[in-house]
Amino acid sequence: MNTDPVVEPTQPAGVRALTAKEFSLTDSVGGMRGAVESMLPGLVFVVVYTITRELSPALYSSLAVAVLAVAARLVQRTPITQAFSGLLGVGIGVFWAWKSGDATDYFAYGLWTNGAYLAVLLVTVLIGWPIVGLVVEALRAGFGVSTGAPAKDAPLAAEPADEPAAGPAWSTAWRKDRAVMRRYTIATWLWIAMFALRLAVQVPLYLSSSVGWLGTARLVMGIPLWALVLWATWILVRRPAAPAARPGTHPAL
Repeated sequence: MNTDPVVEPTQPAGVRALTAKEFSLTDSVGGMRGAVESMLPGLVFVVVYTITRELSPALYSSLAVAVLAVAARLVQRTPITQAFSGLLGVGIGVFWAWKSGDATDYFAYGLWTNGAYLAVLLVTVLIGWPIVGLVVEALRAGFGVSTGAPAKDAPLAAEPADEPAAGPAWSTAWRKDRAVMRRYTIATWLWIAMFALRLAVQVPLYLSSSVGWLGTARLVMGIPLWALVLWATWILVRRPAAPAARPGTHPAL
């Protein structure tokens, strides 16, 4: 029996993909397995409820799928963070729907979290500290690096070498560059727009108790839309490639 752990995607996943030199939509969502683990519980819930019109089988089926995803990762000794966070979200949705007896409450937790993210991101833009800038520069400065190795990339807008920074470079330097600030602000507005669009589409469906359509909207506007916005953000915040030297020229010493 092979006991070697399964190799996960080597490209950064989640928001860490924003600092990668190359962007992979598949790897950014944790690979195909990560995408399936995120979407399958909701899909199973919608399908089972649509077929049976009974709440309990749909809840049990969805929860079972999420539990199996975590169990499979534990057996294979692969990271369980994404699967466990999915299980937590499914568990909250199952509990709310079970308590209320309303199938649409399975999706209520997601609506609340989207609203919270929208409010937080909007505040960061209004006070002049766009959260995309904070996250990207923190990652480039080495925050969230599990290996403990220093980050290879300097902040997007680095301090001059002969001028000491007044504080942590990742938190202040980039704000002094208007072009950088503009890109981080636009990128943050992209995420605000995504959360606002989700709420604009899904809240009316929730209020009308359209379980099938609400579940479908959640799936379509979940991982696929999130990955698309992540890619657009990467386009905005990535560093341009260094210009190639002209033939016969040498870099200044």
